[in-house]
Amino acid sequence: MDDYSMFVPDVHFELIPIKSLVSNQDYQRNLSKTHIRRTSENFDLNQINPVKVSRRDGINYVFNGQHTIEIVATVSGSRDTPVWCMIYDELDYTQEADTFANQQKFVKPLVPYEIFMANLEAGNDEQLMIKSLVESYGLQVGYSRSPGVICAVSSLEFIQEMYGFHVLDRTIRLCVGTWEGEMNSLSSNMLKGIARLIVAFEDEMRDDVFKDKVGRYSAKEISRTAKERKVGSLGYAEAILIAYNRKMKNTLRWAKLYTRKGEMPDDIDFREMDAGAESEEEYEQSSIEG
Repeated sequence: MDDYSMFVPDVHFELIPIKSLVSNQDYQRNLSKTHIRRTSENFDLNQINPVKVSRRDGINYVFNGQHTIEIVATVSGSRDTPVWCMIYDELDYTQEADTFANQQKFVKPLVPYEIFMANLEAGNDEQLMIKSLVESYGLQVGYSRSPGVICAVSSLEFIQEMYGFHVLDRTIRLCVGTWEGEMNSLSSNMLKGIARLIVAFEDEMRDDVFKDKVGRYSAKEISRTAKERKVGSLGYAEAILIAYNRKMKNTLRWAKLYTRKGEMPDDIDFREMDAGAESEEEYEQSSIEG
């Protein structure tokens, strides 16, 4: 008879009240109150995993699952609530710490696309809506970059969650109307940059002007200028705003773009930029046309 014991952990399972679990070992990370609150607000019983416990000297030490027990306690409103525990009886403190440190070492995390596709298979409304919206513009959600394919699924979800359906819809519409699904136009920072402008300027930014003025520059040119200005989506928003405002009599005011503390550059003279000063026009041309 084959012996498989070397492949099976020597553990047993027990339901243990949260108040009888200890999770303050020095090797553990600090509890994230934000994570506990967010997960508690979106509690799903099917997502609760067994808590790994090392039983030493009659004390139940949690070495994997300290956030789980705090989430269950928060949702249930009681530390008398029991959780399923996987009990290890033979570990000492150093073995616990080693197991905790290396438990994720060889685990392959899911990428955003894989999570998105799993949500589609689960029939979740948000991902189904995003897929339908993307396809309504002749695009598709995909894993590999190519014309007409959006790989930045986490950015689509971010825009939907942060700003709502109408901002996401307009973001994709402007992007497609300006660059017709060109591969470089469908990047995460480009989509988020356009969304930033929509939120900042709303109807003051006209779609027809956007497509005409910004569309004079390729997505690659916008990207190059963005990287010279600021890291991330804000750099893209700035580069697009320069293109939009160029030779415009009534420009969009730069100050509206900076909604969070620390985003506003120290060296911008908004009076000159909003007035379309000659020096700024010269900068725009050299920066974008490169």
